[in-house]
Amino acid sequence: MVVHRSKWGWSRTGWQRLLVVLLWLGHGIWALLGPAPGRHWARVADTLSRPSQGLASRWAQWRTNRRDTARSFRETRAENARLAAELAQLRTQAAQEGPRLAEADEAVRLLGLKRQIPLDLRAARVIFSTRPAAFGGLVIDRGQDLGLVPDQGVLVPEGIVGRLWSVGPTQAKVLPADAPNASVAVMLMRSRATGVLQGLGSGRALIRYISNQEVVQVGEAVLTSGLDRVFPRGLLVGYVAEVAPGDLELRVQVNLSAPLDRISTVLLLPSQPPLEVQPPFVAPEQKPQRKRGTP
Repeated sequence: MVVHRSKWGWSRTGWQRLLVVLLWLGHGIWALLGPAPGRHWARVADTLSRPSQGLASRWAQWRTNRRDTARSFRETRAENARLAAELAQLRTQAAQEGPRLAEADEAVRLLGLKRQIPLDLRAARVIFSTRPAAFGGLVIDRGQDLGLVPDQGVLVPEGIVGRLWSVGPTQAKVLPADAPNASVAVMLMRSRATGVLQGLGSGRALIRYISNQEVVQVGEAVLTSGLDRVFPRGLLVGYVAEVAPGDLELRVQVNLSAPLDRISTVLLLPSQPPLEVQPPFVAPEQKPQRKRGTP
């Protein structure tokens, strides 16, 4: 039995044909790529490697960004911790220095009021308040040891507070102007009509004995008249909040200007002050006289 080889077998003729095919194929590739095929192969290799290069670049950039983000996050946490510690320290200092600063501000305000009123004013601290009670008042840390007597006027820079009700050896009780059993001689700033202020509680009071013929405006200032010899004339009491006609007199309601529930320091007027208190006289500066013949 005879076995015939295929025409593309590994015979000598087959190898010759394969060699011819490879030569033609190489010649075709050489003709296609030109005389410098390295550039084309480099371009093909570069094109094929671009996806992997881009992926590697993105991976390196992601790792760099992650490292920078972690470092920035640690630095931010450290900065936040430092700022929180500084804030806590500042809050502690503010809490410690707050009362002293408030006391200093109050002292400056009282000093300014003492300069405006040329009287022998005494300062006192409010150590207790019974204002929530029906006939409550304020208790100060001065009494007979400072020479205080009942019916001395009490005021703050915002306005009058009331009068001394009872005086003990080292303490005294203040009857506020809004107490139901308190009364103050007052006058209206615009019309100069006089009346008596009677307390209504909660920082409010009512002016009695104002004629229905008087013209009273809401917002008009109410001043002391000095007729009760407790306060001199012209101290601020409050402002008119409501005006309503009555059978015999106007019903004039007043909001007191002094913050009676937030007072820490007060000034005490002398007993039976003068009716009129003029501001302190300040002499103008005298210019030195020039001698004749001098420029």
